[in-house]
Amino acid sequence: MQIQSIELYTDGGCSGNPGPGGWAYVLREGNNHIAQSGGQAFTTNNKMELTAVIKGLDHILKTFGKGTRVTVLTDSQYVKNGISVWIFNWKRNGWKTASKDPVKNKELWIELDALQQDLSVSWQWVKGHAGVELNELCDTLVRAEMDALKK
Repeated sequence: MQIQSIELYTDGGCSGNPGPGGWAYVLREGNNHIAQSGGQAFTTNNKMELTAVIKGLDHILKTFGKGTRVTVLTDSQYVKNGISVWIFNWKRNGWKTASKDPVKNKELWIELDALQQDLSVSWQWVKGHAGVELNELCDTLVRAEMDALKK
C-alpha cells in the first residue's frame, strides 16, 4: 500500500561551529510519529542540518519505498535553498559556487540529491524556536545529543 504523504521535520546544530553536534528528525505519517537522532563529536551546524534530512529521507525510502510523497519541514534556509535552488547551478558549474569556490559539504549534497530523486519531495521552511511542535521536538533531541557529547 502506497502511503499518501509523510511530513519530515528535521533539525541539526552544534555547540561551537565546529564543535560537538547533533541531528534529529521526526517523521509524521497520519497519527504515527517516529523520532531519530544522533551526533558527532566534531562537526559543523550545516553538516548536522544536512545529515538530519539525509537520515530521515533514507528511513522513508527504506520503509515506504520509491515515489513516497514527503514534505520536508526544516528551519534551515541553507538546506531548503541549497537543495531546491542552488544545487542546479552547483551541478552545472562542476560543484562550484557563484564565486567559483568549491561547494562545501558536496558529498552530503550529492547524497541528499540522490535520495530526493527516488521520492516525491517538497520543501518547506519553518521558523525555528517559534512553537512548531515537531520542530521543537527535533531541537530538543539535537540539544540532548550535543549535551551527551560534551560530557
